Amino acid sequence: MAEAFIVDAVRTAGGRRAGRLAGWHPVDLAARILDGLIERTGVDPAAVDDVIMGCVMQGGEQAMNIARNAVLASRLPITVPGTSIDRQCGSSQQALHFAAQAVMSGVNDVVIAAGIESMSRVPMFSTAALAQKAGMGYYQDCSLRSRYPQDFSQFTGAEMLARQHGFGKDVLDRFALESHRKAAAAVDAGAFETEILPLEVRGAQGEPTGEMHTVDEGIRFDASLEGIQSVKLLREGGVITAANASQICDGASAVLVVNERGLAALGAQPLARVHHMSVLGGDPVVMLDTPLAVSQRALQKAGMRIGEIDLYEVNEAFAPVPMAWLKTLEADPTRLNVHGGAIALGHPLGSSGTKLMTTLVHALRRRGARYGLQTMCEGGGMANVTIVERL
Repeated sequence: MAEAFIVDAVRTAGGRRAGRLAGWHPVDLAARILDGLIERTGVDPAAVDDVIMGCVMQGGEQAMNIARNAVLASRLPITVPGTSIDRQCGSSQQALHFAAQAVMSGVNDVVIAAGIESMSRVPMFSTAALAQKAGMGYYQDCSLRSRYPQDFSQFTGAEMLARQHGFGKDVLDRFALESHRKAAAAVDAGAFETEILPLEVRGAQGEPTGEMHTVDEGIRFDASLEGIQSVKLLREGGVITAANASQICDGASAVLVVNERGLAALGAQPLARVHHMSVLGGDPVVMLDTPLAVSQRALQKAGMRIGEIDLYEVNEAFAPVPMAWLKTLEADPTRLNVHGGAIALGHPLGSSGTKLMTTLVHALRRRGARYGLQTMCEGGGMANVTIVERL
């Protein structure tokens, strides 16, 4: 079977809700990341066999197969197809898996895996809430309700996970502070410069403002423990706050995935090789703990130990997730989210999978490290794991 190689990976700097990317229509934002990847790699646009794009809230401006619409709005020819993937927060990580599987099988040679989410313009939960309001029903009002009578809630799951592992609010807040400190240090060191595609800031009507967006907008460079501790609880008696959870974020990201034929045709040198891929389902009520089990399973199937992994990207949807992952895997905390995570950088839902992979492969290269592992919790109690080897 052929191998799957990552030739390049790029992302936008994250934009806060109603922030510096809110003026971009998500189709335009997705098209720009596709064009940016093509420009960086020099690949012939006609050589791209497919575009697989993660997007969670596929309604409104993100409806009607945003992957294909982004292709049509980009420099890619109309012969390039596109399909949109929803595996909740792992949507674009699954897009990467599908792209890798396509080139490994030999069905395709050159595929773009990407992700897009404008949480400013298509808010979280809006697709279900608006349909319900319009009289089209609710997704749980079926036999699913007889098995799981409670509403699925990531906030409830975060509280359950924290309680299960004995994490109090203080330790969660301290983890959140470190996320901001690591992200700020990464910006100061220029660690993100090779992975971020500079974008012009647009106004409310999409008009250019003359400014450029190059730094993740959610980073609090002056973050303090006192400030984080002062944020109110999301529910009385709990431990989760907006400060120790991921930030709402707008963003796009893309990864160019090829096999050996694709490498030869492009004349390119890859950044990394996809070493292993796993996906697993778990308890949809707790929802957030499946990264623990799937990571253990992935390492076993790959014949590896956690000590052989040089860097980990574990999405900081809520601080208890990466903390529980570290505890369960007995992993080295100095290798986790070394440039900060979603608490500081933001979590643009469908874009986060390829966003994290972009940061991971560039960090591996910057540090001269060999293996990286990426995982994240996903709605419905699912999780993906991707292990890559830097080349």
